[in-house]
Amino acid sequence: MQHKILSLLRENKRQGTSFTRIIRELRLSHKEKRTVQKCLRELEKDGVVVRFKRKYFPIAKINIIRGSFSGSDRGFGFVIPEGKHLEDIFIPPRHTKDALTGDIVEVLVEENGKKGKPEGKVIKIVKKERRKILGIYKEHLGKPFLLPFDFTSQGDVAIVQSKVLHPKQGMVVAVEREALRLTDVFGYPDDPGVDTNVIKGKYQLLSAFSKESIREAEAISGEISQELRQNRKDYRGWMTVTIDGESAQDFDDAVSIKQLDGGRFLLGVHIADVSHYVRPGSFLDREAYRRGTSVYFSDETLPMLPEKLSNYICSLRPKEEKLTFSVVIEFDKEGNMNKSDFHLSLIQTAERMTYDSVFKIFNGDPAERRKYSQLISDLLLMRTLARILRKKRVEQGSLDFDIEEPELVYKEGLLHSVALFEANEAHQVIEEFMVAANEAVASSLTQRNVPILYRIHPPPARERIEKLQEILAHFGLSIPPAKKVTSKDLQRILNQVKGRPEEKFITVQVLRSLKLAVYSEENKGHYGLAKKMYTHFTSPIRRYPDLVVHRVLKSFCQRQKINKIPLSSIARHCSEQERNASDAERDLLKWRIFRVLKRKLGEEFDGIIVDISKAGLVVELKDYFVEGLIPFMDLDGDYFYRKNKKTIIGRRSGAKYELGDWVKVTLVSVDPLLQRMHLVLTPHKEGESR
Repeated sequence: MQHKILSLLRENKRQGTSFTRIIRELRLSHKEKRTVQKCLRELEKDGVVVRFKRKYFPIAKINIIRGSFSGSDRGFGFVIPEGKHLEDIFIPPRHTKDALTGDIVEVLVEENGKKGKPEGKVIKIVKKERRKILGIYKEHLGKPFLLPFDFTSQGDVAIVQSKVLHPKQGMVVAVEREALRLTDVFGYPDDPGVDTNVIKGKYQLLSAFSKESIREAEAISGEISQELRQNRKDYRGWMTVTIDGESAQDFDDAVSIKQLDGGRFLLGVHIADVSHYVRPGSFLDREAYRRGTSVYFSDETLPMLPEKLSNYICSLRPKEEKLTFSVVIEFDKEGNMNKSDFHLSLIQTAERMTYDSVFKIFNGDPAERRKYSQLISDLLLMRTLARILRKKRVEQGSLDFDIEEPELVYKEGLLHSVALFEANEAHQVIEEFMVAANEAVASSLTQRNVPILYRIHPPPARERIEKLQEILAHFGLSIPPAKKVTSKDLQRILNQVKGRPEEKFITVQVLRSLKLAVYSEENKGHYGLAKKMYTHFTSPIRRYPDLVVHRVLKSFCQRQKINKIPLSSIARHCSEQERNASDAERDLLKWRIFRVLKRKLGEEFDGIIVDISKAGLVVELKDYFVEGLIPFMDLDGDYFYRKNKKTIIGRRSGAKYELGDWVKVTLVSVDPLLQRMHLVLTPHKEGESR
């Protein structure tokens, strides 16, 4: 109703519209008058319309924008506008209208909300992306109800029982979003496999492939004909290796290196030629586009392509001949790119290496060096070049985040604990080489005015930098005014806090000040990598945009006509799918971490204060990477007041708590499903300082 009223008011925005005319123009019945009056009162309260001399006028600074809704586990959300160059719109919990992630919505937008950035209110859900709602099944007086996971409306929702499904209280179920009819029963939250299936349902992740795509995959042969060999550059004579994680199966990339005179390097980055097997418009292509990306859980992978392709035919498996697309780059001794060449190629890797194994070789491990003696000189040369490239990239303004990440540890197939995942120098070698290849492809095609998909990372918004400045000032740190801040300034802050107690907190705040990297048909540069031109080329087995770029580069190299590709819609879709996959991976990881913590009730932990909310202190547990709440009522039996946004002080005790403070806490309760945790401060032992 609000949407209809606003549309009418905008048509008559100069002369205004009376209440009587609203009823007449919208052809509403006498019974609907109260609804209109209520809507008008809400619009006035929200500052969207103003009443003057019995007529209603829309306020000019409020506009309606359409976009994709993305929700959070705290109830609020963001709308990613469909129009270009528009910043994401913050939606407070009370104004989401029960929109779910992926929904296309229309929002009333105020350009400068309470926090100085666009803020809005969902007034219409144009398209509901998800057809089902997931939650916990409950019964009240024999009647079925649902406690939804991600609806922000409070309380249980009455649902329609199924004649064939008979869930028990506390089980995870799904209901139709429109009819609220029970459709699926997953089981109890802690039952094996339930968490994964719930996440798949919640984020609409695809597990099975269509029969047609499977049929196409099965018909593909991995044999390489003589004709194919003749039209490709043969790199089988190069010492080439893949370097991946221990459990990886989809090997997209392999690398090789040669030392040239004058201290120059010749780097070969060889990428699986997926475009040879997955043709535009095929069923395989449609399936890959729908997914946009592979999704990786700790115990399961949802691949973008069927297993026969992703793990076998396309995967650069050890010592097997494979079709590839090679980027060969010459660097001088300072790491400057002299030239780059691109070839359809044929390779045969010498070994399938892991990051840990290569890192051991770097550190002189005798057993590992004996095992891979024929590779040592090349691997050490790779390390030398990667160090040069990394140093140069950071000097140019690339941000070097040393972010800690959690890793789940399983024993005998069961979730055991949480460990800190540590990237080593072998990871950095591959990262530098992939960045170099991606930049080389982007630069070459852009200089020749060939349209491609770019991987862009826009500069941070002024409002976010100003908020970061406030936080940094609290720690005695500073950066230039928002308009003048560069990535080098942010890297300087990261360097300054290394080794300090607040390092992790500050690093996260800098990261949060940045925008997300996305795909675009327009070249806007990559702020985080300090690159003027950048794309994604190196992972076509698991990322659809890379496959698109492969097709464009292949047509260019073969001097064929480049077919028109809907780059804009592909960029938007793949960006959304990437964000959805990332959210799903993070959601399941957090759920499982909370399950581990549920076994540790009453134990003590170190934690860092990451937020001061209306309810209390939000504390992230060290080494577990999840947040819990210390309610104000549990803080020393004192009454606390805010000295500023980052500090609270007890009126009686004078106790002070600030953002970034480390505290000892005791775990009181955990709800893994809702991902909530109740903490209390651990009492200080005698003689111990706060």
